[in-house]
Amino acid sequence: MYLLAFETSTEACSVALHIDGRVRERFELAPRRHAELALPWAQALLEEAGIAKSQLDAIAVGRGPGAFTGVRLAIALGQGLALALDRPLIPVSTLQALALRAPQGAGKVVTAIDARMGEVYVACFQREGASLHGLDMEQVTAPDRVRLADGQPGWSAVGTGFAAAEGMLRDRLAAQLDQVDAQALPHAADVATLALQAYARGERPAPESVEPAYLRNNVAQTLEEQRAARAAKQAG
Repeated sequence: MYLLAFETSTEACSVALHIDGRVRERFELAPRRHAELALPWAQALLEEAGIAKSQLDAIAVGRGPGAFTGVRLAIALGQGLALALDRPLIPVSTLQALALRAPQGAGKVVTAIDARMGEVYVACFQREGASLHGLDMEQVTAPDRVRLADGQPGWSAVGTGFAAAEGMLRDRLAAQLDQVDAQALPHAADVATLALQAYARGERPAPESVEPAYLRNNVAQTLEEQRAARAAKQAG
């Protein structure tokens, strides 16, 4: 099974190639350089492995939530390759991929990504062996409105959302968290792991059917608000 995966939803850029149980990955904190790096990394991984694009069985992408431009880039790259090769494009939740960064023995995992503007992207998962099951809907919300799925202790917390707003979310849920990794970022290798599970279940979406998960319904308005805020700051 040959699968190529992209994850560009955060400040980290990563590309992974799964080859019959082995994974090669390139990962780097590279704000605003995702478009520059992703395709050359993919080509380099294929060349290092001696694999032609035509030998790929599927493409996988982190479909968000995350930064608007990063999520859109991963979908565009994945769709372009998958359509050109006539292969399925498997979308993977960025929050779910992030949950695989939790320690191996962690059963309950809550992941959060800094969504800026005083909000976080967040979701809860139950981990059973190599499988992850969502316990609630992914959402974008203020840290002080986050509720854990069962309201009980014993959770592992993963992601930059726990460092956002001076650690507000981490502090608020402290009594329910056994461990916190507020520096963790999603990896394409984990996107590949979850995509392989989906492929084995027979989930092989047509590329044109795959859509990004922004969670914010007013993305365009939000971007316009950000530009207006910058213009007002410069004028002031």
